[in-house]
Amino acid sequence: MNPITEDIKDMLVAESSLGLVFGTNLFIGREPDAPDNCVTIFDTVVAEPVLTLDKRTIERPSFQIRVRNNSYLNGYATIRSIADTLHSRAHEIWSGTLYMVIYILNGPNMLDWDENNRVRFIVNFNTQRIGGLL
Repeated sequence: MNPITEDIKDMLVAESSLGLVFGTNLFIGREPDAPDNCVTIFDTVVAEPVLTLDKRTIERPSFQIRVRNNSYLNGYATIRSIADTLHSRAHEIWSGTLYMVIYILNGPNMLDWDENNRVRFIVNFNTQRIGGLL
């Protein structure tokens, strides 16, 4: 099963209205110095798995999305669009993994202004997923 960030990256790229291209303005695990306006996905805390009666394991990983932008309004619009795209997605299969549900844990919130005067927003998500379906 992929790290959660890989599948979330694929979901965001597939949503063409977001205009995200992996390696150009969408990144995993490390926010680059450039471009100024970008989105980065981070793996965060993983809750304990749940074992079902049929001995399948429901994983409950979480992740954070951080948006950096030169403009407060554009940055907020981007994080809001991403939150709306991912929140309450359910019963989707990505890379052989069933995503039972994706939901916002908290946010979107402003995190800070970085050393180059770019605003950063974050939103945190929880998931429930079962792997090995394909």
